Amino acid sequence: MMAAPADSAGKFAIEVEGLEARYDDRVILAHVSFAVKRGEIFFVIGGSGCGKSTLLRNLVGLNQPAQGTVRFFGRDFTHAGPGERRALLRTFGILYQGGALWSSMTVRENVALPLELYTKLDRRERDEVAALKLAQVGLAGYGDYLPAELSGGMRKRAGLARALALDPDIVFFDEPSAGLDPLTSLKLDELIVQLRDTLGTTIVVVSHELASIFDIADRVIMLERGAKGVIAEGDPRTLRERSDDPRVREFLNRRKAEVGQKGVTA
Repeated sequence: MMAAPADSAGKFAIEVEGLEARYDDRVILAHVSFAVKRGEIFFVIGGSGCGKSTLLRNLVGLNQPAQGTVRFFGRDFTHAGPGERRALLRTFGILYQGGALWSSMTVRENVALPLELYTKLDRRERDEVAALKLAQVGLAGYGDYLPAELSGGMRKRAGLARALALDPDIVFFDEPSAGLDPLTSLKLDELIVQLRDTLGTTIVVVSHELASIFDIADRVIMLERGAKGVIAEGDPRTLRERSDDPRVREFLNRRKAEVGQKGVTA
């Protein structure tokens, strides 16, 4: 994979160069390089065990890359000092699988938590912002609910409201459709596109769901376990038909007949 180009013109939200990820002595990813354009809906795809979640953890700072560099808007995140790192953390939000909400806190308290940690807003102001973010994801009036009182799709939306609390320029999604029925997954995809179109948010989605990939992705990279890295990059619709790598065509053409079924109630 070629190195990500230098972001001299401010074109890229994320640049990854030569990333290597490992657990102890076991290399999971090696020589991974790519760039995500500002305002792009970008998917990281591949089969189970290919390193998608590991890559995400290295991008957002939960794991430190063994080698390589991650830059946000041209600023080095991987090697940043504490102050610079804290500032860069404010530029992105993350929606984890299941929403990852604190079960003992109300939905409003969950959404307001980043504001408490990263801003000087008082409680009333934090609550006002939390209410606004909940309304933005279609959960107006649910602030006093506990996570256990919400459906799976609503918990995902609440997690997204929290990810948006600091008005991030980038939002990462970790398998957002996992555990959701087709109609709820469709609505979440529509919300993702709305975020990009109305706010200009850059979206990075880790997923293996074909329906979402073909419906909303502008570009993808595909990871492969044996290769320990990227084996394809581009428009998923073009890769499905024209990739010269049989592993890519096989992945993107599986259950092809089901892709058009998204949104049909079961």
